[in-house]
Amino acid sequence: MKQIGLTATFLLCCFSIIKGQSPDGAPRSRNYSLVQQRLSQGWNTWDVNSVATQVLLPEGLAIRVGLKHRTTVASESFLAGALIGRQTTGAEHVFPGPHAYGGSYTDLRLSWRGHDLRLESAHDGRDLVFLATPVTSQHPSSVPPVIVFSVNFLWQRQGSVERLPGRIEARGPSGNVPVYFTGDGSLRVDVPVSGPYFASSFQQPVAVSTGKPRTLEEIRSIIDRQRAAYIASNLRNGKPSAIADAIQTVLGWDTIFDPEQNRVFSPVSRVWSINWGGYVLFDWDTFFAASLSSVGDRDLAYANAIETLRELTPEGFVANFARAGGWKSFDRSEPPVGSITVADLYRKFRDRWFLQDAFEPLLRWNRWWAAHRDRDSYLVWGSDPGNPPRNLDDSSVGTLQGAKFESGLDNSPMYDGASYDSSSHQMEFADVGLMGMYIADCDALAYIADILGRSAESHELRERAAKYRKSLATLWDEKSGIYLNKDLRTGEFSRRLSPTNFYPMLAGAATPRQAGRMVHEHLLNPEEFWGQWVIPSIARNDPAFHDQNYWRGRIWGPMNYLVYLGLRNYKQPEVRKEFAQKSLDLFLREWEKNGHVHENYNAITGWGDDVASSDRFYHWGALLGLIEYEEQTGN
Repeated sequence: MKQIGLTATFLLCCFSIIKGQSPDGAPRSRNYSLVQQRLSQGWNTWDVNSVATQVLLPEGLAIRVGLKHRTTVASESFLAGALIGRQTTGAEHVFPGPHAYGGSYTDLRLSWRGHDLRLESAHDGRDLVFLATPVTSQHPSSVPPVIVFSVNFLWQRQGSVERLPGRIEARGPSGNVPVYFTGDGSLRVDVPVSGPYFASSFQQPVAVSTGKPRTLEEIRSIIDRQRAAYIASNLRNGKPSAIADAIQTVLGWDTIFDPEQNRVFSPVSRVWSINWGGYVLFDWDTFFAASLSSVGDRDLAYANAIETLRELTPEGFVANFARAGGWKSFDRSEPPVGSITVADLYRKFRDRWFLQDAFEPLLRWNRWWAAHRDRDSYLVWGSDPGNPPRNLDDSSVGTLQGAKFESGLDNSPMYDGASYDSSSHQMEFADVGLMGMYIADCDALAYIADILGRSAESHELRERAAKYRKSLATLWDEKSGIYLNKDLRTGEFSRRLSPTNFYPMLAGAATPRQAGRMVHEHLLNPEEFWGQWVIPSIARNDPAFHDQNYWRGRIWGPMNYLVYLGLRNYKQPEVRKEFAQKSLDLFLREWEKNGHVHENYNAITGWGDDVASSDRFYHWGALLGLIEYEEQTGN
């Protein structure tokens, strides 16, 4: 058989990426195109619709695993795909095991309709082996289930698939890919799959392999070898790192391929992405994904940062969200953490081209905040309804709620009672958190400008940082020992406290004395933020804390991470160490028990499964582990 090699389609795709532009018109540099070229190849769980599907890139050839539940009465059903954390009635339960970034090894447990199985995959050079093992010895029906491996091309990629004696043959522009089954596989079942398939009664382990026939023993040997290589990839100082394993697994399962723009990135979760038509990139969420994936995969870290920046709107801001089909939020942005992320990635990997690619969109975004969200020399949140095209489906555009969405803290009690100026499209509320993040953004971008020799822009950025440092200083309340938000209608301070009140430490804007008071009088105060599970998104003594509803009291990975980065700017080593350990304890508790990494966690019980509004596999929950990882490594 002809071996799979570079295809005409692949070469054309790479050429268009290097030379051309994406549909939104944002060019890719040659260096970044090579990043996407390296990422977008080989077998992996690229298909957003199912973690039980393996796809070969760039060909788009897919091998899907489906399971048919059979009974002797009228209640048969077919599971065509599997997702982690789906909460609909009768949904499958997936316990995600290890997932190497490049897909060289994956492992998951799946429970559905009383059936339990394990799915493992591994690479053998360019070939894939895919092993399914039943875990339960007794079935909930007198009739055993049927497992189905179907083979077809996705995304209208060119190719044909044919069932031949002993194999399924896939033919594409690059050559042929034969797919073999370890059993007979000739069972005929009526199931909603496209393309030829192998089907078998599922009572014993079965597997498929590409390239050549392999026995179960050979396939297990390949899987064992790749599992050992995966464990080795997470070693630190000669010992396995549970945090690196968790981060790699989370990003591995959440990373997908977008066929619209031929790119790899890591949306927040597959469940969210499917609900948004195939993918959704939230601004600060995906920058945090870049920070997470830097633990082990430089290319993926760069992809998550650059693809977020490529969602810059014509007005010059990074969109709050960008979704499949080319739509994005044209009225609002989200917290400015991009320059902080890019500068940190540069310190770790030292690729100057990456700074060159990121600098201009970061600079336009930085300027946009000062031009559109300045109110009386304070920074505020907003939502601009006049920016075309208008989102007619989103009733929050041009409202107070739209401005709250720009904060990323959608229903935070901090903004209860805040007002919105419909003429300026701004919330009339000086926000300590926004100003702390923005000053840190200015400083990080000035650092980048210095490296690139952009002296004029560096001077501009430092002047802007100085302006808002001066304004931020007026929000310090000596009596309470913390920076406070201000209602710009009344000129009165808001006494409601959130982790965002600590963000001036992120910018280094607090004096050592001020930082000490903030930490010891507030962060470590068990009536406000300290406790077994830290830190809640509103102070424990706030009336809204017991709501435990989204940003009303629950614990969020990004808040912990930004407070931690602020602590690193001050001499608080013991506090920082305990804070990191508490964050890790919260993360590992449910990760080890259920394989969940939550969007948010209950600040009273420490669990995330208590509400349906906390996505169960949302990658920024792993920031709780990244804090301890950075504390241990100094990175």
